[in-house]
Amino acid sequence: MPVIQSAKKQMRQSLKRRERNAPHRNELKTVLKKQMKFITDGKLDEAVKFMPTAFSVIDMCLKRNLIHRNNASNKKSRLALALSKAQKGGAKAEVKA
Repeated sequence: MPVIQSAKKQMRQSLKRRERNAPHRNELKTVLKKQMKFITDGKLDEAVKFMPTAFSVIDMCLKRNLIHRNNASNKKSRLALALSKAQKGGAKAEVKA
């Protein structure tokens, strides 16, 4: 436990921020898993329809400074690449997300 007043305040702030950001982090993880599940299961129509939603959630997390801009770009790129490979190579393309 912190002893200095400023450290106590910093701890309170970090707890509040953590509570505020947790739902967005969880949503990001859920959306990424859902999108990859669509792709690996061969549900390409649903994956294509869900792609804007996934990109939107990634952008929202970027805007809230939950992830770095390069990380956001990397996530988007990998989702797009996975979908592209699945569409070209058949229903079950092995892609690492």
